[in-house]
Amino acid sequence: MICDPAFEHVVEAFRDGVGKGGAALAIVADGRLVVDVWHGTRDEAGRLPWERDTAVNVFSLSKAVLATAAHLAAQRGQLDLDAAVTAYWPEFRTDTTVADLLAHRSGLPAIRRKLPAGSLYDWTAMTDALAAEEPWWPPGSRHGYHAVTFGWLVGEVLRRATGREPRELTAELGLSLGWPGPGEPAFVLPLEGAGIERLPAPIAVRAFANPADLIAPGVANTAAWRAAQIPAANGHATARALADLFGRIGNLLTPTLLAEATAPHSDGHDEVLAGPTRFGLGYMLPSGLRPYSPNPRAFGHTGAGGALVFADPDLGIALAYTPNRLITTPTGPDPRWTPITDAVYA
Repeated sequence: MICDPAFEHVVEAFRDGVGKGGAALAIVADGRLVVDVWHGTRDEAGRLPWERDTAVNVFSLSKAVLATAAHLAAQRGQLDLDAAVTAYWPEFRTDTTVADLLAHRSGLPAIRRKLPAGSLYDWTAMTDALAAEEPWWPPGSRHGYHAVTFGWLVGEVLRRATGREPRELTAELGLSLGWPGPGEPAFVLPLEGAGIERLPAPIAVRAFANPADLIAPGVANTAAWRAAQIPAANGHATARALADLFGRIGNLLTPTLLAEATAPHSDGHDEVLAGPTRFGLGYMLPSGLRPYSPNPRAFGHTGAGGALVFADPDLGIALAYTPNRLITTPTGPDPRWTPITDAVYA
């Protein structure tokens, strides 16, 4: 384990908040790994200890890694963020741009028709359905969290633009879509608190529960989930790998591209989550709904049940928190983050 003495109070706050299950915390400060700690257990029965290289499903943190792959492709000249999606995906019927996809502005957060069982694991079924879908609002006019469709939309554009699968691109950045093995990732413990019944509108129900495979009990622990590419949700990583990536983004991307990627492109009422959210181009920015940092210039992403990654360019840190015990927090911070971030910013 690594704990710089200057961060001992942060680590103490982390350990106090783990509770049932296990978690890991990693912090990079000014390019140096200053915290790499873990605590608790990684299996369903609570007998196997969390280890240094224990990876866990980090859910929507996957979006931030996929977005980073998109920005790297743009930097290499393989992808034009201002281009129409049809420039890469001719079958796509919605008149929107790649930037709109990244900023949750394309109007495609959900599919209206009920999808058959197994669609979640079928890349072609999902991308064909999205290519044919009518937008829920005029693209570019409003924003709404593309909770799961984000991965297929951005992933398919990247696949066509680069000729490489999304899982190849994210693997280079420290995140595995699904779980290739060897070994097993941390067991994802059952969600605590109300779930789908708390979603505010029909659009949100479809966004989070169509295909219905998304809400099957224990889906994140199944072989089908771990074998698939679901780039918005089934990424697996260690906290250390995520903190390392976000600690290096300032070196990976040019200052101009990083500034554009992390500037607010969507800010205000979210059509899906029915609350105030802010997004850059693929990165979730701190908001009233997810206030993970007091600095509005911080950028990263939160994940279902409590996972978190962000970089604060003013403080010079990157932080990742990866739990396997899932807690439902419809609004506000995860109760385990607050002591950690309070200690960081104290």
